[in-house]
Order: sequence, then C-alpha cells, then structure tokens
Amino acid sequence: MRVHFVGIGGIGVSALAQYYLAKGHEVSGSDLVYSEITDSLKKKGVKVYIGKENLEDSAKRFDLVIYSPAINYGGETSIVKSYPETLGELTKKHFTIAVSGTSGKSTTTAMISLILIKAGFDPTVIIGTKLKEFGDSNCRVGNSEYLIIEADEHFGSFLNYWPKIIVITNIEADHLDYYKNLKNYILSFKKYIGHLQKEGILIVNNDDKNTREILGGRTSLGGSTSTYSLGQSEAEKLKKILKVPGEHNVYDALAALAVARSLKIPDKVSFKALSEYKGAWRRFEILQLKPFILVSDYGHNPAKAIAALKAAREKWPKKEIWCVYQPHQYQRTHYLFDEFVKIFRKAPTDKIIITDIYDVAGREEREIKKGISSQKLVEAVSRKNVMYLPNKEILPFLKKNFGQIEVLIIMGAGNIYKLCEYLLPKRSK
Repeated sequence: MRVHFVGIGGIGVSALAQYYLAKGHEVSGSDLVYSEITDSLKKKGVKVYIGKENLEDSAKRFDLVIYSPAINYGGETSIVKSYPETLGELTKKHFTIAVSGTSGKSTTTAMISLILIKAGFDPTVIIGTKLKEFGDSNCRVGNSEYLIIEADEHFGSFLNYWPKIIVITNIEADHLDYYKNLKNYILSFKKYIGHLQKEGILIVNNDDKNTREILGGRTSLGGSTSTYSLGQSEAEKLKKILKVPGEHNVYDALAALAVARSLKIPDKVSFKALSEYKGAWRRFEILQLKPFILVSDYGHNPAKAIAALKAAREKWPKKEIWCVYQPHQYQRTHYLFDEFVKIFRKAPTDKIIITDIYDVAGREEREIKKGISSQKLVEAVSRKNVMYLPNKEILPFLKKNFGQIEVLIIMGAGNIYKLCEYLLPKRSK
C-alpha cells in the first residue's frame, strides 16, 4: 500500500510514518520545510517532498493519505484521514496504554515503554520525542498486542483514542488557541476518560488539583482508578536512582510504576528499567559537560519551563546557570502571558535571555501577532537578570560571556535547539 503523510515533519506524524514503513508499506510525505526529522526519514527510505500540498490531489495518487491535525482540513474520506483518526483505529486493535496531560507525556511514555520492554511485553510505541534506546527514533514496532502512545490533547486529538489504560500526568492551562479557557480544557479531559471501558484503568496524579477535578462521575463508568503522589514511599527511592533530575521526573516515574503494577510487573523489573533511563531528545538533554554544561530542553509552556529550571538548580546548586528561551507560538505566548511572567520572575536562574517568538506557520492569528512580542514579555517580567536579544545577537553575546557561564540551557519547542550545534565542539568526520 502507498501511504502518504502531509506534515510528515511533525513529531507524532513522523512516528506513525515509521510504523507504516516497518509494516512493509511504501511511505512518502511532505512538509513546509526540511528538518532533522525529515532528514532522518529520508535516510530510512521515506520519500520526502517540501512545499504546500493539495490533499485532494494527493488522494488521487496514493492508497492512503494521512495529514497532521495542525492542518485545517475537514474532509476525511476512506482514503484521506487525520493522524489522530488513524492512530485511533490502531488503539482499537491493541491493548493500548495512552499517556496524556499538559506536561510529562513524553518522559512518562518513555519510562512505561522501557519497563514493558524489560518485562518482555515487546510493545509498539508511538512517542513525541526520540529515544536513544530506540536508536534515536520516536517509534518502536513490537510483536505483541501492546501499544503505548503519547496522547496529545491539542485540537482534541486524544478524543479519537480508545485505550485500556489512561495515564493523566497533570492538567494546566495550555493550547488556549483551541480551547480558549481552562474550563474547556478540563472538560475535554473529562470527555476523554469516558472512552475507558468498564475493564479499563485510569491512573492519575493525586497531587494535581485539576486532575482530581476530572474524576467527578468516574465511578459510574466502572473499571478502576489508581492514583500516585509524591508523598508515597517510592518517591524517595526513585529520586535517588533516576539519572534525570527534578521533581517532575519523579512524578513521571511514579506514573510509570503505577502502570507496571496494574500489569503485574514486579517492582524489581520496574526500578531497574527506571534507573537505566537515559532521558530523551530535548527533554533536559545534557549535550556536553566541558567547558560548560550544555542542556537542550523542549519546555514550551510555563509549567515545563519552570520544572526544567528548578531541576537545573537542584542538580547544580552552586553553578552559574544561564537560559536562552524561545517562546513557542504567538498565540501560546499571548494566552499564557501572565503565567510566563510569573515563572520568569521566580526562576532560580542567574540569567535568562528571551529571544524572538517562534512563528508556527499557518497557526497564528494576525491580530495576536501584532500585539505580542518577546520584548513586551521581558518588560513585564521587569527583572535585571531577564533580558531580550534577537536571534542573530545571541551567539555573539554568549561567546563574549563564556567565562561566566557554567550551565547553559537552550530551551524551546521551535528551532532554538539548532543553537546547540554552534556551541558544541566540531568533531572530525
């Protein structure tokens, strides 16, 4: 079968493309620009085209066309389907474990996957980051009934999925370009957990007030609910054995442990797998230790950003920590402006450089773009250690101040991670 993906450079869509490739299909795809992800797909044998594409025309040339939910197209047919719809069909055919929540989805999905692999479950995994354990891939194709997915809530995508186990890591306002307010966001999660059948299992973070709120009426659905909390005895042990720092990673590990226990996996296996977890691409990824420590992190919303900055201070309490932050999307920066101001005011970091907002093509409202900027964000934060620099001035500024920096965090979900390439020592080929 000839399967074509529109928006193949997306982290979720690219994982599904690899799934179809592994199943023996002829796979191709298109996107607006080349990226590290599209380059990787080309090396694996996927034909990649760059430029805008007409879905109806594509449907005439392929047996199946799958498009990213970020593309505004409302004409699903038997041949043209959205990524969430296609993944949703897979969830019905497998014993699916779905990880959802505002933050921690990728890490929790990774941890659950590694536990199940070590326990011999041989799962298929669709995840929103690349794992070293998967050969720097965001997809693993197993030979069992188990499917582990990162279930994203943006555009209501997770409402297409029908898991046997649902994990909710936490719920904080995000994707307000789609949901408009926190109330609608929470209501979507309430609807989502209604997809669990009577034999299903819901695993939630009991320390998160918004997550607790969605449990109202849960008992009427049958099945079982399991909670995890930083107050349980395993939390201290996990904090000691995890290679990835920060309280947020302990929460993710507790969620993974709860899933393992629901599947009767011995704790010995789970703790061993968690202790060996090396971290994921752009999730507090330590790229070098000398002459300064360089960290790449994805943190695109306030909760993720402050969690990473706290983890850095926890790991290096006496070092000079600098962060270069690229806000992701004008709409997110607009809707969460006050939250960003709060976290940057209290961030335990010596210097924060905020650069230009990453413009997500085709998903920005013109009026919002006119009224929001990184300069306005820095002015609102109003702290001497928080400054604005345009993209082109960052590298010269960092080079001028290398003597002061002991830890440098490059953070954002856009293209800011490419700055790391200029900071890493050149290696001979």
